[in-house]
Parts: sequence; C-alpha cells; structure tokens
Amino acid sequence: MKYMLSWTCCLGLFLILSCNNKALKSPKMTPVKVAPFENLDTIATNNWWERTANPIIDVKVDRKDVIAFGIYTLHKNTLKLSAQMFPLYPNETREIRLEIKKKNQWLEVQKVLVNDIGWSGLFRIENWDSSSDIAYRIRHGKEASFEGLIRKDPKDKPVIVLAALSCNSNQDRGDRANYIKNINHQDPDILFFAGDQSYDHKEHTAAWLKFGMQFRELFRTRPCVTIPDDHDIGQGNIWGEYGKKASSSAGNDGGYFYHPEYVKMVERCQTAHLPDPFNATPIKQGIGVYYTQLIWGGVDFAIIEDRKFKSGPNGKIPQQGPRPDHIRNPEYNPKDIDLEGLELLGKRQLDFLDAWGSHQDENQMKAVLSQTGFCGGAHLHGEKSNRLHADLDSNGWPQTGRKKALQAIKKANAVHIAGDQHLSTVIQHGIEEFDDGPWAFVVPAIVNDYYSRWWWPENEEAGENSNKALPWTGQYLDGFNNKISMHAYVNPESPSSGSGYGLIKFKKDTKEVTFECWPRDVDVSSQDAKQFKGFPISIHLQ
Repeated sequence: MKYMLSWTCCLGLFLILSCNNKALKSPKMTPVKVAPFENLDTIATNNWWERTANPIIDVKVDRKDVIAFGIYTLHKNTLKLSAQMFPLYPNETREIRLEIKKKNQWLEVQKVLVNDIGWSGLFRIENWDSSSDIAYRIRHGKEASFEGLIRKDPKDKPVIVLAALSCNSNQDRGDRANYIKNINHQDPDILFFAGDQSYDHKEHTAAWLKFGMQFRELFRTRPCVTIPDDHDIGQGNIWGEYGKKASSSAGNDGGYFYHPEYVKMVERCQTAHLPDPFNATPIKQGIGVYYTQLIWGGVDFAIIEDRKFKSGPNGKIPQQGPRPDHIRNPEYNPKDIDLEGLELLGKRQLDFLDAWGSHQDENQMKAVLSQTGFCGGAHLHGEKSNRLHADLDSNGWPQTGRKKALQAIKKANAVHIAGDQHLSTVIQHGIEEFDDGPWAFVVPAIVNDYYSRWWWPENEEAGENSNKALPWTGQYLDGFNNKISMHAYVNPESPSSGSGYGLIKFKKDTKEVTFECWPRDVDVSSQDAKQFKGFPISIHLQ
C-alpha cells in the first residue's frame, strides 16, 4: 500500500497536458522516482538506466535522437499529436516543444511535459488551419528534433485511401522496409493499425518504441489511427468486461490482468492522439476509453473498442471444450451460449454508433475501425491439424451482441475494417438473412510467423452463390450459426506467407469501396505486381 500511494501521487505530476499555447516552465529538479510495476515494463519505471540492455530495442540512444517519433490525427480542426520519447535520465528536462514552419521560419506553438510512465507527451491545438500542408518538428533540449508533416484535409479528393495493418509479431524484429517502400509509393491519405503493435506482453514501452521505429516513415507525414489489442496490454486474449480485474492472463473470466496503470499507459501511448472520446467516462479500475469519431477527407470513421466491454465466457456459459473460449463439438447447440445479459460492444458504444450512424451527409462515406471481425472467419488455428468449431475470442459471440453491432453498422451504411485474425477475409454479414448486413474486410498480419489461421470448410465445398474466384466462397454458417458470405480469403501457403496489408479506397462520387490486399514481399511499383488471389473486390454502398 505504501508503494501504491507513492506511485499514484507521482503519476499525477507527469500527466500534465497543455491545452493551449501558453508555455510551461521547464522543471529544474530531479523528478521524483516512481514505484515500479510488479515485474512489468523495465524501461517505463525508475532506474531504467541501471538495468541490462533491453533485448527488444536499445534505449540508451544519443541524446540528439531521444525523440523517437510523432503520431497524429486532425479532426474538425483540432490537431492532436503525441510525441514518443526514448527514456529520459533524471537530470533531463521533461519539457518538449512543438514548432511549425511558416514562411521558412520555425515558430514555437506549444510546450508540454513528458509522462515518465511510458515516456510520451501530447500536444493539442484547436483552430488548426487544415487547408494547407504544414511542416512540424518536435524539440527536446538543445539538440533533439523530430520533423514531420501535418497534411491538409484531402476533402476535395475524389478518392480517399486508407492503408490498414495489424499484428506486428515479435518473431521478426527486423525493419519493415518493404512495407514503407510500398505504402509510401501508394501514398494513402491515412493509416490504421488495428492492434497487436506489440507482442511483448510485459514490455510494452520497448515494443512500442520498436514498432514506431519500424513504421515512423509512414506516419511521419500522414495521420494515423492506432488502437491496442489483447497482446498490447499483455494478454493472449481479452474480454474487457467493463474493466474488471481478471483472475489470470488468459482473461477468459473477463477483465484486465495486469496493473490498471500499465493498461492506462498502453492506451495513453497508443491512443492519446486520437480525437476526444465520445464519452470519456472511465470504466472499472479507472481505465479510460477512446472510442470516437474521426472525419478525414470526407470519410467518417467510427473507431470502436470491440473488446473493452465484451463479456468473458468462463463461468457464464457451458464449457464446450478443453478451454472456456474454444468449442470443438460441432453438435453443440449455439443457442446455449447466447444467453441473456452477455454483451459485445456494450450499451455505451452502441449508443455511440447509433448517434454516429444517424447523422448522414450525402457527401461523406462511413467506415467502422476496430480490432477484430464480427464472425468466426477461420476454421484452423495455429496449425492445420487444430480445427476449432467456434472461437469465442472472435466477435461472432455473443450472437445477440453481434447482431446489435451489425445492425448499427448497417444503419450507418458503413463498411467494417479490422485485423487480429492473421487471416485476411472479405465477408458480407447476414443479420436475419444472408447478405442483409454490412461488408467487412479483415486485413492480414504484418508478420504471420507467430500464429496462422486458415479458412477451410470441413467438407471442402463451395457455398451457395460462390464467386468462383477461390474454391471456398459463398454462403456459410460459422460456428455460432451466424450467416456469412465469404468473398475472399488469404490462406497461408507456408508459415511466413499470408503476411501483408490492406488498402481501402473510398470513391466518394459513386459510393464505391474497393478492398485491396497486398503481400508483404511484392513490389507494388512493378508493372506485374499482383495482389493476393481473389483481390481486389469492389462494392457499392447504397
């Protein structure tokens, strides 16, 4: 208890954010040490410099390189830019400065303090001029600098392009040079990282720094949405259940296993730069929320947290297999696990989607961004011999919660974009009947060496209304008896194949959306560059 009180008091000192352009006085004293997490995050706590070299990334950098990256969004003329630092020594200032370039002169516009727990700081500037590109740089001390570009709002462009990525496995610590080369060549207007930027469960700060150094040349010059998923907050799976305390890191009884301040640090580093939450009221343990709206280029994005309020299966439904979240018996009754009181998105997010979908502008298109898909879109998990009839980690369960979510997305006339599954799919959902629901694109894993999945119907037959592009397309029931129409899937032919990213093109004048899926190792600048088989797929929104 003694450490907890000290930790909480000190935390407040470093959670200072500047919401206007007034300068903050630079602290002169050595910062008060913060009590460490219990066996968590060795570089986000005191005495990091006395520890052995971090195996994920070298954090003892030259002080001119201490600013790792900046990441931002711009929504309704409010700029939110998060600066991620490498760890600072006790005698170094926690003050960072934001400058913009006007008429070839750098002008300081804001100062904020870095939070020692996670080493990030947030700039927020309202009434931003979104009509032109503006160069920015983040400064620390006399030498450290990171430069980038705040793009103008591309609302006059006829086609808006989103690049979507997910699952940056730690089985490959190398650079992401081909992703950078390809995506910058395609020059999307906005980026989306759907989760699992980190697979180093207890070392988020080092893994987040590693992720940022791998991908910063993408979001240095364009807005970027990042949302954390289960591995980011230290769990193999998560059913957040309004923020309750989980009994184990498996998390299947619902909630968060690790210290709530660790969870809050992860979310602060990954989501502070998103537009303000629709309803910022914290959940249990004081954990925050970030579900929100982002309008960019005439596309209206709803960013949701599809795991934060979801019910955990353990102790609530009849267990149908060796694990509470895995169903192997194809003869079970799906109605037995769709019980009253179970939730998926939770009332708060359903209220948000209802309000968001109710506002219709004929000049805007809509898309929902979240962690994972809303059905069981894979049959084989981990290896081809491991067949699951149903996986409760997917948002195909609980079925009533899925139906409510899909009804809200359909009402908004939106498409759904997600990651998590390592298996890329394009599915049109059925709510009451086949094909009466929204379209969804789950993008592939950045690195697919960690845990592959396959779409592989047991009878190896095409469904009704197959599109013939791939052998197993058409109408199917997933393991929860949800109606889905499979239009494309990317089964890995080897453990490392199936890696890549999605490119989503919104053609505003015709309301056409095109889903593209690009392999990691292709050169998109080549004339004979090919997407994964079955892509691209274009649909028309009503």
